This record gives sequence, C-alpha cells and structure tokens, in this order.
Amino acid sequence: MTNSPAYVFTPPPVVSVPVAGSTHRYAVHRVYCVGRNYEEHAKEMGFTGREPPFFFLKPADAIVAVDAGTVGTLPYPSLTKNFHHEIELVVAIGTGGKDIKAADAHAHIFGYAVGLDMTRRDLQGEMKKAGRPWCIGKGFDHSAPIGPITPTALAGDVNHADLFVQVNGTDRQRSNVAKLIWNVAETIEHLSAAWELMPGDLIYTGTPEGVAAVVTGDILVGSVAGLGELHIKVV
Repeated sequence: MTNSPAYVFTPPPVVSVPVAGSTHRYAVHRVYCVGRNYEEHAKEMGFTGREPPFFFLKPADAIVAVDAGTVGTLPYPSLTKNFHHEIELVVAIGTGGKDIKAADAHAHIFGYAVGLDMTRRDLQGEMKKAGRPWCIGKGFDHSAPIGPITPTALAGDVNHADLFVQVNGTDRQRSNVAKLIWNVAETIEHLSAAWELMPGDLIYTGTPEGVAAVVTGDILVGSVAGLGELHIKVV
C-alpha cells in the first residue's frame, strides 16, 4: 500500500467548469488565450493584417466558473482604472497532442463555452510601452469568467456562431466566430506546435471589436449562439 504524500500545506481544490447537461465537471489544466484574432479588434488596437497568431496564458485559478441560470460575481481588480471586457468563444480540449494538424483538430475538442477575457487595459498598455511582459494586465485574479462547457455533439455550428456581450442591456460587442483571423482548427495547429496540449486545456480564441470599460455595479451578459449565456456582475 502506497502512502499518500505529506504536503507542507493543504493543496488548493481542482479548478473546474460545469458541463452542460451533465453532473460531471471539466477539470482545468491550462488557460491559453489568442491575441488580436479578429481583424476589426486588431485595428482598434492599432494593428492591421493577418499577422501570425500569438498567445498568452492566464493561471488556471483565474477562472470564474458560472453555472447556467446564475449570475457570477467579478470583483473589480486592484491597480486599474480601465477594466475592459472581451467576449470570446472558448474551446475545451478533451484529447491532448502535439503538432496537431488543422484537419485533425476537431477530434481533440471536448466542447465549447462562452468566456470573458477581462483586461486591466491601462496596466497592459503601460507594460507594452515599456517593452515588458503584460501578465499584470491579463493574468490577474478572476480575469477569466466562463459559462458551462457544451460538448461538441450539442454545440451546433460553432464556427459560424454569432457572439455578443451587453453591459447593462446595451450592446458593446457583437460579431460572428466566422470572422476569426485564425479559426479554431488553425489556432489549435499553431498552439500545439508550441505546447503539448492536454485534456483540461482551455483556449480563449480572441475577441471582436468593441472592447470597453466596465465599472462596479455593471451587469454583463455574454453569449455565443448555441452555448447559452454568461451572466456576470462587477462587484
């Protein structure tokens, strides 16, 4: 009989996301994000063209998992005065792999979800100007709200799905997943060339134009057609 390891402190609980239509939960391994992956958003950030995809990561415990039919709470973060929303399609990896070809990518996907890549835009901008890493603008606590994961068989035509986010009932961002510069399959191909993807990896695929600030008290409703809605209150 093997003895259980003795830890210096009690390990934190596994970060997980609910799965639509199931009592099971999806255990999170890593959170990858794709930068500037919609042309109009790239333009509003000062860039043009189909540049090679680039990635950044958020810690797994930045996830704020919100059950269907509930309103999640999102603490307004410290150090910022310009807290931005970014609505995104999230891809949940179910089968790992390295150097996955785009043609084979679908077989590695467990499901999809609605996510928000929350950003301390002022801090990100300061780091960019200084030529420093901008983890402080992207990888902070509670920066990755997400709704339930819908398995691929139930998700419909995600690659042509409308997505939007409203703040206090007013549209802020509205687009279609078909406008991704690098589509889901291509993103998985590029990402898996740099990292070995694992079950539990989440990929935030990028945000369309219309990113803007939120303040305490705001109610955000995000949606990707076929995947339900994500409701968040900034507190």
